[in-house]
Amino acid sequence: MPEDIRDRSSIGHADVTALNFVRSSTPFVFRRHFRQGLRSHIMEILNASDVEIEQSGKVIDGMRWFPKAPPRRMFRIFRARLKTLENALVEIGRVKIVERYLAPDFMARSTECIVDYRGPEGRDLMLCGFQAYVRGEILDPWTILGTGELLPGLYETFRAQDRTFALPKSRWVETVREKGAGFIGKIKRMATEAGHIPDLAGAGNLIITVTGGICLVDINNISRVSPGTSIDLDEKGYPVCDKSIEALSLIEEKILGRSVDMNEKLYQRFLDPRRRKEVRAKEKGFWTMKDTG
Repeated sequence: MPEDIRDRSSIGHADVTALNFVRSSTPFVFRRHFRQGLRSHIMEILNASDVEIEQSGKVIDGMRWFPKAPPRRMFRIFRARLKTLENALVEIGRVKIVERYLAPDFMARSTECIVDYRGPEGRDLMLCGFQAYVRGEILDPWTILGTGELLPGLYETFRAQDRTFALPKSRWVETVREKGAGFIGKIKRMATEAGHIPDLAGAGNLIITVTGGICLVDINNISRVSPGTSIDLDEKGYPVCDKSIEALSLIEEKILGRSVDMNEKLYQRFLDPRRRKEVRAKEKGFWTMKDTG
């Protein structure tokens, strides 16, 4: 029996166009994005003409260049099984909460779709998303680099990629800090007012753009900020809420260049030394289970 596409470790263009809700004669090319999440397949949607140029190259000033085809949008296929339509609407509702606080400046907006998937075991509900593509560099909260090295290093990366990038380093760093303060403030409001927080801890979930913006691109794991003292785990067994708040504190330190205020209720509660010790134990258990499973 063919394998359900949600269970496959990776998929390609032919797998997407074989889906019953995608036209096989599409003028676009679907290509696996280099960053794949535990919760979804992530595919680039490319113009076929751009892919052709990427493969055959084009001559500029007597030299042949092979420019990478830029994605038009991103296509996500959620791996999670949706038992009912209500389950799908709950997932979409979480995305809408994030959108209400972070859009349009701090997230890659996405249009979610509930489709009728015809898989090997019959018809089933599937959640997909068409998301804006954001060009930039990964913002890693866990990097060992501090603010004195992180932002100047990212600036030099952008300069190397585009020699027309003429914004002075000091102004670019100032812009990142200004926008970073806005992003951090929005996340804190979402956590305290709406009781939800997106996954800030995962590698590649946040992007810094060439204009100095901070953008959330992974909206697949949005957790509740529980009012109790228990340490909640996601369906994979990871303490994502606690780790996201820890990541937020690191972003505040590394981007804004200041120590976090431990008198803030959010940090006071989630960064308590005893709680963090328990979180580390649960995180270790998650990675042990993942490595052995």
